[in-house]
Amino acid sequence: MLQQKSGTSVQSAESSRTGVEAELSFILADGRKPFSHQYDPPPGQPVRSHQYENRRVFIQDGRPVADAFAIDREGFALVPHATQVADLYDEAELREHYYPETEALLKAETGASKVLIFDHTIRTSHQRPRGVGLPREAVLRVHNDYTLKSGPQRVRDLLPKEAEARLQKRFAIVNVWRPIVGPLQQFPLALGDAASLAADDIIATDLIYPDRVGEIYSIAHNPAQRWFYFPEMRRDEVVLLKTYDSDPARARFSAHSAFADPNFPDPKVLRESIEIRALVFW
Repeated sequence: MLQQKSGTSVQSAESSRTGVEAELSFILADGRKPFSHQYDPPPGQPVRSHQYENRRVFIQDGRPVADAFAIDREGFALVPHATQVADLYDEAELREHYYPETEALLKAETGASKVLIFDHTIRTSHQRPRGVGLPREAVLRVHNDYTLKSGPQRVRDLLPKEAEARLQKRFAIVNVWRPIVGPLQQFPLALGDAASLAADDIIATDLIYPDRVGEIYSIAHNPAQRWFYFPEMRRDEVVLLKTYDSDPARARFSAHSAFADPNFPDPKVLRESIEIRALVFW
């Protein structure tokens, strides 16, 4: 199980550093709490409150040391996992087969006693492939999906009767990210080593919807941050990405962003990916 890979860190396992220099987009923090409207804002209000800056960073190829990553230490890991679902755009197939597959994977890899998959997102550079509703574009800002506030709130929202008992024990939120078509050339994920994130790098940010306000972490640049990616991911591989953990002794958050891989300035394979979000309980 991934959480048992605690003996060898990535830093001690790597014998050489290969990777790419690429731009990531970081928030310019100024002491105010940022916000971002997730719909057309009221007249006179900006879509978002803060500016972002592109910083050129080294993003290390994680494949040579892939076995050393652990979601409880770095906050992410690459896992081989073939799906039996032929059409990952088919909503019925996803819920009938892909959700159970992913639940079984998360239980096997984390040792969790309960997994609750609560949504999925398809992201693509194609426009409305095969009549699918409204796929989203890749996110090109460094962020983390949940915060100390919004992580527990997700449990309360989804499991109102069980929430208070569940919140007394350890739980996490884990994303399972897979290319729908590979090898992935356009907009791979840059993954920040959780241990390299300083407290000042992590900026709580309001996401304003018409009927509610959510919260994520925007990430400010710090030259001490360590970044990794897994080039040309295949359809039979997934990244497990921890976006919240209630245990402060483990990796709690893992910054991430899509980026333009300079090795593929004119990618022949456009980005198509699916990410599952799941509550994981022990």
